[in-house]
Amino acid sequence: MALDGVFLHSLLENMESILTDSKIDKINQPEKDEIIITLRKDRKNHKLLLSSSPKFPRMHFTEIHNENPLKAPMFLMVLRKYLIGGRIINVSQKDGDRVVTLTIESSDEMGFNSTYSLIIEIMGRHSNITLVRDRDNKVMESIKHITPNINSFRVLYPGVSYVYPPSSNKLNPFDLQRETFIQFIHENDFTFDENIFTKILTGVAKPLSKELFLNTKDLSLEKGNELYEVIHNFFMNLASNIDFTIYKNNEGFYKDFYSYNLRKSLPDLQSVSYDSPSSMLDHFYSTKDRQDRLSKRSTDLQKLVHTNIERCLKKSKILNANLIESKDKESYKIKGDLLTSYIYNIKKGDENVELLNFYSEKEEYLTISLDIFKTPSENIQSFYKKYSKLKKSEEWAIDQLKRNDEESQYLNSVFTNIINADSYNEIEQIKNELIETGYIKYKHLKKGQKKIKDEQPLHFISSAGLDIYVGKNNIQNDYLSLKFAHRNDLWFHTKEIPGSHVIIRGITIDDKSIEEASIIAAFYSKAKNSSKVPVDYTEIRNIKKPNGAKPGMVIYFTNKTIYANPAEFENLNLDTTQSKK
Repeated sequence: MALDGVFLHSLLENMESILTDSKIDKINQPEKDEIIITLRKDRKNHKLLLSSSPKFPRMHFTEIHNENPLKAPMFLMVLRKYLIGGRIINVSQKDGDRVVTLTIESSDEMGFNSTYSLIIEIMGRHSNITLVRDRDNKVMESIKHITPNINSFRVLYPGVSYVYPPSSNKLNPFDLQRETFIQFIHENDFTFDENIFTKILTGVAKPLSKELFLNTKDLSLEKGNELYEVIHNFFMNLASNIDFTIYKNNEGFYKDFYSYNLRKSLPDLQSVSYDSPSSMLDHFYSTKDRQDRLSKRSTDLQKLVHTNIERCLKKSKILNANLIESKDKESYKIKGDLLTSYIYNIKKGDENVELLNFYSEKEEYLTISLDIFKTPSENIQSFYKKYSKLKKSEEWAIDQLKRNDEESQYLNSVFTNIINADSYNEIEQIKNELIETGYIKYKHLKKGQKKIKDEQPLHFISSAGLDIYVGKNNIQNDYLSLKFAHRNDLWFHTKEIPGSHVIIRGITIDDKSIEEASIIAAFYSKAKNSSKVPVDYTEIRNIKKPNGAKPGMVIYFTNKTIYANPAEFENLNLDTTQSKK
């Protein structure tokens, strides 16, 4: 993730007005490596999240509520003792790197004002949060204790003097001097590639380095003055080009974020911009964490469904090849008919015979190859048998191709449901569906093992106050469309694209609710990352389920089609609850 020094610089500029002169009201520690400080300023509360997670270290304001442990950890007790009621008087970043210091003024137990530094080191697995007493630079407490046997350069535990992480010999991009820059690149044996600026500048991660390289690839290290001008101007004008952006792939999985639009270095990823870096980080990390956990939990299911989809694709190729071969079946029947008509002109041992083709409008002659070891009658029978075999093969292939296409559609809908799942229970429900349809062998629950609670369809309230229901798997889709909905309710589904069944319940349904339901149907489909998705809708009475069809598979008629943009789902702001069966 690109929470580098440059991003941190932009983040702090955005947060500084709230942080400075705010009062510390509460401190909680929901995770062993994470604290949340509730700040009070201008009669408003702001929750500041500080995390030293080795995977997702960060700092930003948050709106997410986390449960706190019953017993307060030692680090939290120390913070509460010295910082509650204190005031943040300064926010600083060390040399453009990933180290932030919050200077806090607070009254001690004797009533005298003391200042403390809460130092946040956002450095991957070396991340930490440390409280330091400014008057003697002593560590009061650290969220992670670092002992000499862990790190010989610096230790972090109560009573020792605080030492900053080792300084880099790289240059500060926000205080870049021409002579220093040119001298630095001449003194070092750098290769001018996409990682060059991570080696020269402090706080520059690989994505930004690649972007800068693509902007300067016409230059070289020998053109130090020109290179300096481009880099210097970029960082001097960075504030006016801030664009807090999340990048995701075509499946909707979050890949990265940054404070500058990385148009060239990440061309294959979709981007979503945010006004606030904190709301962006809040959304990114909560979604990324959920996606990672659910993806890990659903990996086996995805592999199983993907394997079966691949099997369907291979089977489709074989069946289509059979259909192509069967196109010549009529030629064998014609040859058999012609040989039958001219049987008395043919003798055993003839290699071929040339006969007038009375089936042809041009009355042309047709040369037919014969088996010299067969009698004329046996040759005729062999052509009829070939015709019969190809005809049966064609009929079988057409039937199997229809079944195979239906299975492929079903499996793709299951795969879409897995990708769109929001909870472990939804994953387990899909697993149960695959058990019911025979793709997974049923296993009895072990003693003491709890049965998975059935998830209910999603329930939204449209802006006009109408109920909108969304199936999150094919069992729910069948329930909504075939049992729950009334015959005059409207049914929505993406046109020829796997997705959820969406129902609007109501006698009179307004155009705005139809538009909102179509956006929801597009969002909960395989095309959720497209910009213009066709959505069919019709009354429930026009929905039928063919005999023997798999879960979620229906047919419909007399429908209308509306085009929806799934990205607008985030702006709907509809009330939502779990539906009740």
